[in-house]
Amino acid sequence: MAQGINTMDNPVDAAARALVPDYWENAKLELMKRDRIMRKLIPQFGDLYLIGRDEPFTTLTRSIVGQQISGKAADALWQQFLELCPKCVPLQVLKLGTEKLIAAGLSKRKTEYILDLADHFKEKRLHVDRWAEMGDEDVISELIQIRGIGRWTAEMFLIFNLLRPNILPLDDPGLLKGISINYFSGEPVSRSDAREVAANWEPWRTVATWYLWRSLDPIQAG
Repeated sequence: MAQGINTMDNPVDAAARALVPDYWENAKLELMKRDRIMRKLIPQFGDLYLIGRDEPFTTLTRSIVGQQISGKAADALWQQFLELCPKCVPLQVLKLGTEKLIAAGLSKRKTEYILDLADHFKEKRLHVDRWAEMGDEDVISELIQIRGIGRWTAEMFLIFNLLRPNILPLDDPGLLKGISINYFSGEPVSRSDAREVAANWEPWRTVATWYLWRSLDPIQAG
């Protein structure tokens, strides 16, 4: 499951609703029509929604901060980072430099990744203004050129920042666990099994994935 990314607040206020995907209600109805598990699962969380983040640099920085640690640890580390870098903009991050970022609790490797990310944004080596129009795989291909960003992180960005409706993050252990528990009575599942189940979710694989995350952690799907 995505670490360190707050995906949902309840109740949803007006500002948050602006970031709720416009396809969400239709996707719920379609998934419930065609998938018996979704038909039971979705109504359990009827008023809850994925809520995205609208600032690309912050989203990607937070995803790096949260890599390979628990959600609770990621949240704590993110708050330490924000105390040092409250605006979370590339120039501020670069100005802080390696020593201060490490002093905030970041590992040497994560510090290198975040500085590289900030440099990519500062030097405009990314087509940020075009991401909304680019295809999913094209955005992923661009993002994974940045140190510390692999396919999973890029897919989380597509889900939580660009709000793409049809992302299936097969490298996500939460997705595989959710499929295992809900579709295979807890038996281990392969990526091939996951693809077969998810074929019934097209073109709303993001939405189905989110509800499977929610089924594992009713408090926070993220």
